[in-house]
Amino acid sequence: MSDPRPPRHRGVRAAGPLLLVALLAVAPAACSSDGSDGSDGSATTTTGADAGSSTTVPASDGPAEAIVFNGQGNNLDAYATTPDADGTFATQRVFETVDTDPEHGRDLNAQLCFLPRTDDGEQWFIGGEDTGQDDPNRPPGWGIFRLEGGAVGELEATQIGKLVPTFQPANDNPENYGCGVLPDGRVLTTDVGNQASGSGDGQLILWFPPLTGGEYPTFDDVAYCKLDVTLPTGQSILVGEGGDTVYVAAARGDVYAYAVDSFPTSPDAAGGCGEADATGAPMADDVARTTFIPAGDHGLATPAGLAHAPDGGFYVSSVFTGVINEYDADGQFVRTILQPPAGEAPGAEPLSTGSPLGIGVDDTGTLYYADIGIVVSDDGVGPGEETGSVRRIRFVDGEPQAPEVMAEPLAFPDGIGVWLPAG
Repeated sequence: MSDPRPPRHRGVRAAGPLLLVALLAVAPAACSSDGSDGSDGSATTTTGADAGSSTTVPASDGPAEAIVFNGQGNNLDAYATTPDADGTFATQRVFETVDTDPEHGRDLNAQLCFLPRTDDGEQWFIGGEDTGQDDPNRPPGWGIFRLEGGAVGELEATQIGKLVPTFQPANDNPENYGCGVLPDGRVLTTDVGNQASGSGDGQLILWFPPLTGGEYPTFDDVAYCKLDVTLPTGQSILVGEGGDTVYVAAARGDVYAYAVDSFPTSPDAAGGCGEADATGAPMADDVARTTFIPAGDHGLATPAGLAHAPDGGFYVSSVFTGVINEYDADGQFVRTILQPPAGEAPGAEPLSTGSPLGIGVDDTGTLYYADIGIVVSDDGVGPGEETGSVRRIRFVDGEPQAPEVMAEPLAFPDGIGVWLPAG
């Protein structure tokens, strides 16, 4: 057990029907695919709450509710956040993996981020996209997608761009993960770096608009500047309130804080990006980084997910120990929100409360997490075969309730994105 952080498995694919669950009741639901026409790469699927149903979920007549997005088995699924009368959560497959939809499919994963609407009202989002990454003409990166619709069952996504940097040398394929959006429209991403050693060579990269252009599969190059190439397993990104600080979790390190006013203003020497990294890519002259929340105490062994908590605070997940902690605005520990029952540890069976990697919070304060279902076997430590799930934690009078399972069994559900259609 030399590596406490589970490896990313690009080859994992979902096998069998998606199961929608609420609390302890499990109800299987069949998934039906409805690929869109054209060659723009969009693909949509509507899944009803009942087994065998493919009825489109109607839009609510009331205020729009948040939708939770999650990549699992390299598919992209969306979940309603209010359960149906039978206790299940309606879901829609927004993108099929390329294995099941070679013409329109995409392999999607990692943290998902939603940009502010464009001037003409379009909604875009970012997600890890490494479709056919062994093909040099389809390199791994972060896809930029246009999202249409406002309710689960009505969503359509079309890829309109891709962020592709150089990656530090590794023993396996580059692994994209984190994303974030600054108030001025610049975008941030992290990648994991070398997973076969303890070396810190994950990257934090700043991207400059325009983010779109060109055609699938390569799209137009997007200008970028590398801010940090020493992250010990780069994970989630969280842009602080006000946009003056960016927080990054590193599973073999800590939670770091970066001062945005030290970032380059353009991808050239005039803007503070006059250096080059070992790959020859543009690198920032100097970026201010400090340790914000050190790993180690209160079960925070492998910092992974980041989300905003009340009163300017933070939630941080530790995937291997199955913990989600709350910290105040200064990074001081407040309380533990999630932890496994006493005596439980990763083993042949996953933790009963899950292995939280990606996390997100909706406008009501409900916390969602992607449980990758870590197990320990003769092959090492990592997600089991469809041992993952998507879960939520509601709060009553400020107190966290027992986690509720929204969907299982899932194959490596590693990232969460929460979107409010009216936002």
